[in-house]
Amino acid sequence: VYHDGSALFAEIPQGFQAVRYHSLCLARPLPAELEPIAWTDDGVVMAVAHRSRPQWGVQFHPESILTNHGRRLLANFRYLTALESRGSSAGRRRRIASTDAHRALRPPAGENRQPLELEFERLDHFCDPERAFAELFGEQRHAFWLDSSRVDERSRFSFMGAAGGPHGAVIDYDVASKQVRVSRGPSVETRRETIFDYLNRELEAWRLLSDELPFDLNCGFVGYFGYELKADCEGDLVHESALPDAALIFADRLVAFDHVEQSTYVLCLTTPETHQEGRRWIRAVSRTLVGIAAGGTTGAEALTEPDRSGTRGQPDFYLSRSHDRYLDDIGRCKEYLRDGETYEVCLTNKVRTDTVAEPLLLYRQLRRINPAPSAALLRFGDVAVLSSSPERFLSIGRDRWVEAKPIKGTAPRGRTPEEDRRLSADLRASEKNRAENLMITDLLRNDLGIVCETGTVHVPHLMEVESYETVHQLVSTVRGRLRDGLGAADCIRACFPGGSMTGAPKKRTMEIIDELEQEPRGVYSGAIGYLGLSGGCDLNVVIRTIVTDGVTTTIGAGGAIVAQSDPEDEYQEMLLKARALMSAIEAASTPGQPGVAELPLRPT
Repeated sequence: VYHDGSALFAEIPQGFQAVRYHSLCLARPLPAELEPIAWTDDGVVMAVAHRSRPQWGVQFHPESILTNHGRRLLANFRYLTALESRGSSAGRRRRIASTDAHRALRPPAGENRQPLELEFERLDHFCDPERAFAELFGEQRHAFWLDSSRVDERSRFSFMGAAGGPHGAVIDYDVASKQVRVSRGPSVETRRETIFDYLNRELEAWRLLSDELPFDLNCGFVGYFGYELKADCEGDLVHESALPDAALIFADRLVAFDHVEQSTYVLCLTTPETHQEGRRWIRAVSRTLVGIAAGGTTGAEALTEPDRSGTRGQPDFYLSRSHDRYLDDIGRCKEYLRDGETYEVCLTNKVRTDTVAEPLLLYRQLRRINPAPSAALLRFGDVAVLSSSPERFLSIGRDRWVEAKPIKGTAPRGRTPEEDRRLSADLRASEKNRAENLMITDLLRNDLGIVCETGTVHVPHLMEVESYETVHQLVSTVRGRLRDGLGAADCIRACFPGGSMTGAPKKRTMEIIDELEQEPRGVYSGAIGYLGLSGGCDLNVVIRTIVTDGVTTTIGAGGAIVAQSDPEDEYQEMLLKARALMSAIEAASTPGQPGVAELPLRPT
């Protein structure tokens, strides 16, 4: 960008770099009352000033992480505004006030709660988590396994548990009726409130610090937030999911695996009345884990292969929207881009099959074919969610630092080391993929700015390549410190759905997605993870995920559509993201394991 040296650009050099997302530009000649004060080297107007009023406008994003001198530009604008309009009210960005965030935090009238205490035992033994889950929770109808099946620096711990403890509960939420249903054994209670308000109150009421633990899930809520919860954030409820819009287990008992120190923790919440029962449970589970560790077997081969008779044979896979329809939808996205309605659309599709495999067997295949740092198995009765997600939506530590790791940009792994390195380098240098990632990184910075302390939001890592079993991904990291008076549920509400699954700007782009996709996304594109009683939180983005309701099985997949997108390439990228999951379904349904790239899609 070049400029005329006027006050708006004071102390900013000529030819500085700026980020522009726009599809539109100002036509020449300009109206008589406007004068151009900045432009690109090919003559596109980048800034104007009103000739008689104190008004300026720029046609780029000074707040983007890749715009040079954006802070100086905004400081200049602030200075000019103060000179020209003393005492005028500046625009206010959207904020979540502490009073709003903590309304109704007290337990409902008449509810008498005993304080909970945390009992735990650390074992200097480490057994195969797959065997442990099968033995401890494999037969439970409501159970979870937050599985670091690909261990790295951000996935040190795995957690598993069920809803069967004396203080446990199963919570589901319907966004259309604003009803939270809480089931404790045979008792069911219904409350009229959002899931975020419910979680705010419960987490405050059960607040429990445990600094002696090296992880943040000291019991608490584990489950998923579905995409249609956007109606409680800044989106609309257009398509209603057949599944609960949120489903969570209040886990009062769980097992944690430390993959780095090769140790195991057994945790239990108790009251004076349940203390002895809790201690007995800890001792029994500890004996089981030590016994598994002493057995000397690891991996899936140590488990008895489940009976496949409950599956429905060779799966046929179908797309919700056919190849031609998907290409047409990409064309519509590009029209919206050209019209300036959006900068980027995360367009998705669904792969469906009537084959339903036993969930644990299917998950065992999935974690072997596509291990991931933010993987999960959730079971809510007949509904099972099996995720091999590589993407972190949000994590919040006990120190109140929030981290998001948006992924945008995908390339396949190479067949040889040389090809693999070339594909990784091409992804890192790709203008299209960098544009996708930049826009979502800037969107996440804005979302976190709503709930984080001013000046703390920053990007320590921008557009780094992370490599997984079947793909390379372009990943950025955004961090900020949560404002005092706000909790994990407030942060989720401010950032949901993850910008990498919508596009930018978020609200208008979600409207375009509703129009084009013509069906609910359900669990897909939402978030899976935990909210601990210590205030910590860790949630993935629901991608690379299989959802089954006992009748049908679905896989969501898609990609970001930008101006440079090639429709056929986007279709193939969507299939690439689905193939590992299709392969897992095939392997769990029939003898033998086909290659990941060999599974066909039947006509819609």
